[in-house]
Amino acid sequence: MEAVIKYKLFFLLLSVFLFSCGYETITPYIEEDIALPEKPLRHELTLIAAGDNLFHITLINKSFDEEKDQYNFYPIYSEIKEIIENADLSFINQETVMAGESFGYSGYPLFNTPQSLARTLADTGFDILNIANNHTMDMGRAGLLATLDLLEKTESVTVLGARKEGESHKIIAKNSIKLGFLSYTYGLNGHALPADSPNLVSLINREKIKKETEALRPLCDFLIVSMHWGDEYLLIEPDKYQKDLAVFLAEQNVDLIIGHHPHVLQRVETLERRDGGKTLCFYSIGNFASHQREKERVLGGIMLATFIREGEDLFISNSGLIPVICHFEPGYVNTKVYPIFNYNEELLGKHLLRFLDSDMDFDFFHSVLRRLETKIIMYNPFN
Repeated sequence: MEAVIKYKLFFLLLSVFLFSCGYETITPYIEEDIALPEKPLRHELTLIAAGDNLFHITLINKSFDEEKDQYNFYPIYSEIKEIIENADLSFINQETVMAGESFGYSGYPLFNTPQSLARTLADTGFDILNIANNHTMDMGRAGLLATLDLLEKTESVTVLGARKEGESHKIIAKNSIKLGFLSYTYGLNGHALPADSPNLVSLINREKIKKETEALRPLCDFLIVSMHWGDEYLLIEPDKYQKDLAVFLAEQNVDLIIGHHPHVLQRVETLERRDGGKTLCFYSIGNFASHQREKERVLGGIMLATFIREGEDLFISNSGLIPVICHFEPGYVNTKVYPIFNYNEELLGKHLLRFLDSDMDFDFFHSVLRRLETKIIMYNPFN
């Protein structure tokens, strides 16, 4: 009997021991089997935007290569090309039409630029050409249609602001992010749109903007509006018209406003939206390539904004301005757009405007940049 009791006691203790060991051994397995929250996938898309590409007749004439008997615009963008081509998407406001030689090449006040510029811009890395501005109808309907025909044949270029037919908006998808674009201009320098083509160029009209933004908003992750607006040469501070329109666009839940036309830099503002988001507004990014002869107008900027999609969250990060200088020398030769971080005193001393205005110096440039209320990017962001 005592042996049986000892036998049962042995198995009881053994069971407790095995159960305890078994509990300890399966504990890690249970912990491993618990699903940990997955980190949301993060997608990024970097957009840069250049301002007014304004081709005066001197800029056209001095770009003619007599040996090759053709225009060569590539040197103008050679110093800035690395930045343009390395962004995910690159925008420029092409201020002048490219109607063709038969219309006659011309500068102010009615511009027409050689068609080879389109290929140059595409090869430089510009993906998006805005052509809704006050000079869009300088060569009339026929000149604009010739420009649109040219850009249709220019590979890898998306056109904003004018069209022969179809929708006003464009949607560009890249890096798992959808950007929706709309573009408007305040006017056409007195030219009227054809009665049978009222949508040929997008004019600023609040009712139309409201309708088009409401239609586009659900189709994209971020909504971007290009605005050709404001008073010319109004440095830093936008006019009331621009500020009122910016508030209106924020009410339409626009994510980013790219402003141009004043030909000088204006400040940057973030506006609250009805949906709880924010609208980032660059009131004016100034000139890009031009031969305007004032120190305020040779200083421009390349807008930079990074769009983030992280799980269900959508936001803009790392926005700012890369300052640029449009350099040209006496006789309007050697025109090049430089990022300011690659510009120096030696080049500044050769600038045509330096001979006309001794106050055009780096102190002046930096005094403007300090007032823009945005991050100033003094390096190549893609290095």
